[in-house]
Amino acid sequence: MNPFNNRRYVVLGIFLTVSLIFLGRLFYIQVIDDSYKLSAKNQALRYVTQYPVRGLIYDRNNELLVYNEAAYDLMVIPKRIKRLDTLAFCNLLGITDSAFDEKIAKSTSYSRFKASVFEKQIPADEWATISEKLYKFSGFFGEKRTLRKYPKSAAAHVLGYISEATPGDLKKDSYYQKGDYVGKRGLEKEYEKRLRGVRGRKVLLVDVHNRAKGSYMNGKYDTLPIAGENLISTIDRELQMYGEQLMRNKRGSIVAIEPSTGEILSMVSSPGYDPNLLVGRPRSKNYKMLQANDSLNPLFNRSINAMYRPGSIFKLVESLVALDEGVITTETRFRCNRGIIGCHGSHTNDDLVPAIQHSCNPYFWNVFKRLVQRGKYSSIFKDAAYGLNLWQERVKKFGLGVQLKTDLPGLKKGNVPDVAFYNRWYGEYRWAFSTIYSVSIGEGEMLVVPIQMANLAATIANRGYFYEPHLIKSIGADSVKRPEFTIRNETEVDPEYFDPVIEAMYKVVNEDGGTARRARMDSIEVCGKTGTVQNEPWPDHSVFIAFAPRENPKIAIAVYVEYSDFGGTWAAPISSLMIEKYLTGEVKRPEKEKRILDAVFLDIYDGKKEQ
Repeated sequence: MNPFNNRRYVVLGIFLTVSLIFLGRLFYIQVIDDSYKLSAKNQALRYVTQYPVRGLIYDRNNELLVYNEAAYDLMVIPKRIKRLDTLAFCNLLGITDSAFDEKIAKSTSYSRFKASVFEKQIPADEWATISEKLYKFSGFFGEKRTLRKYPKSAAAHVLGYISEATPGDLKKDSYYQKGDYVGKRGLEKEYEKRLRGVRGRKVLLVDVHNRAKGSYMNGKYDTLPIAGENLISTIDRELQMYGEQLMRNKRGSIVAIEPSTGEILSMVSSPGYDPNLLVGRPRSKNYKMLQANDSLNPLFNRSINAMYRPGSIFKLVESLVALDEGVITTETRFRCNRGIIGCHGSHTNDDLVPAIQHSCNPYFWNVFKRLVQRGKYSSIFKDAAYGLNLWQERVKKFGLGVQLKTDLPGLKKGNVPDVAFYNRWYGEYRWAFSTIYSVSIGEGEMLVVPIQMANLAATIANRGYFYEPHLIKSIGADSVKRPEFTIRNETEVDPEYFDPVIEAMYKVVNEDGGTARRARMDSIEVCGKTGTVQNEPWPDHSVFIAFAPRENPKIAIAVYVEYSDFGGTWAAPISSLMIEKYLTGEVKRPEKEKRILDAVFLDIYDGKKEQ
C-alpha cells in the first residue's frame, strides 16, 4: 500500500476544517454580528458622547449651592470640512480669523478624523442661534454639556470649580477623555468621582450635510449616561453669605464648626471671588485676571492654607496641658513681671482664671517655663529638650501641628516646634527655655491655620474631644457619611480641667477686665479668647476664638482679620455677629454690624505675601 495515501486524507481533513471555520466566521460576521456593518458605515455615522448630569451640591438646609445649566460644545472633525465660508462661520461664533485658524490647527494636530472641541461651553441661548445655521458648515456639530451655576455666588473656596482635563488628568485616570471636565479645587475635586457620574454614547445617522437624521439601528448601540450623586454639605448658606459680607474689604478668614459633630457651618476666605466667574467661555480670561491679582490673591483659601501665629488664644492650650501635667493648679499665681515680657492692662498677681481673662503674658511665660524645664537633667539644654518633647506631644492632641482629615484637599498643618526643629535652627543642645519662650504666648515659631483654631474652640466646647472638621453631611440617595468623620479624637486632658478654662473664657467676654467685651450679648452666653498677632512694622492681626452658648454649645468659631488691630477690636465683634446670626436667625445690633461692614483693611499693607 502507498504510505502517502493516508497523508492525503489528513491534508484534506485539515483543509476542510479550516474552510468550515472561515465559512462559519463569515456567516457570523455577515448575518449575526452587526459590528462590522457598523464599522463600514462609519462615514455616515456620528458618535455623540452623552455626558452625565453632574451631581448637585446643597447646604445643610437643602438650599442649592451648585446646580447645572445646559450648555454646548461645538465639535469639529477636520476631515469632513468642505467648502467652508470662514467669514460667515466666524461671524456666527463671534471669533476672529486668527482664532479660527488657531483652533483648526489645534484640532487637526489632535486628529483629522476624530472629533475634538472647537468652542466649549456655549450657553444654551447662544447655541439656539448657532445651531439654526450649523447645517451650512460641514464637519461641525454640537454636543450637549452642562455648566455649573451658583445661585447665590457664595462659598467659592469651599465648592471649588471644574475645568478641562489636562494631559496629566488623562494619564492619571483612564476614565477621562480629551475635552472632559474635572473638579480642580474644593469639594468639586475631593468628591470628583461621586459627582461626575458615568458617560453614555449615542450613535446617529447623518446626511451629506452632516445633519443628524436619527438614531442608528433604533438606538441598539446607544448607552445611557448615569448621573452623578448629589452632596448634602454641612454649610449653612445664609451664615456663609453673612460671613462673606462681614469680611468684605478685609483680608482674613472665618471658620465656624458645630462642636457636637465637627460639621463646618461656614468657611470664609477673604478676599474671595464670585464662583460664576470661572464658568463658561469667559473662564480662562477671568481665571488669569484673578490669578494676576497678587496683592489680594482671591484664589488663595486662607481658611486652610494661610499659616499665622496663634497669639494669645494659644494660652488656652498651655493652661490645659499645664493643669493636666500637674505643673500648675488653678490657684497658682505668678506676678505680672513686665520686665521679662511685655503685657497690658491693670493686673498684678493673677491666678489661672484671671490670668486668662486679662491675657497676662508673664503668667504664661512662667507656665511654659514649668512645662519645659522639668528638672529631669542637670543640663538646662537636655532638660529643655526633654520637656519640649513632652509638651509638643500634648499640644498635637488638640489638632495643632498635624494635618486634620477634613474633606478639602491641600490643608496645611501649621507648626508646633519640636526638638528636631530647634536642633536644626540652633544646633543640638544649644538652646533652652530662654531661647524659645515666645512660644508661651503663641508667638515665635508656632503656626496654625484658621480651621485648626476653630477646631480648638470646638474641642474646648466639648470639654476635651473633637470630630474631624468636615464639609459633607451625606452623599447620594443612601445618605452615606464618611466613617472617618464619626471618630472621636481625645485630647487626653482630664475633663475637669476644662471647667476653669471655660469660666475664664466666659469672663473674657462678659466681665469687666475681659479682653473681648465687644463680643458680649445679653441673650447668649459667649465664651471666647482674643489674640493679637504681632506683625511689626505693620499692624497686628486681630484674632478671636469662641463658642456659644456656654452649656450645650451649638457653634464654635475662629476669626482672623489681617493687619487690623487688637483681637477684641475686630475679630471678637465679627464672631459675635456670626454667632447671633446662626443661633437666632437674625442680627438685632445694627450699629455693631454697620461698624464692621464699613471697616476697610485691604490697603493697610498692599502686596504682603502669604506665609
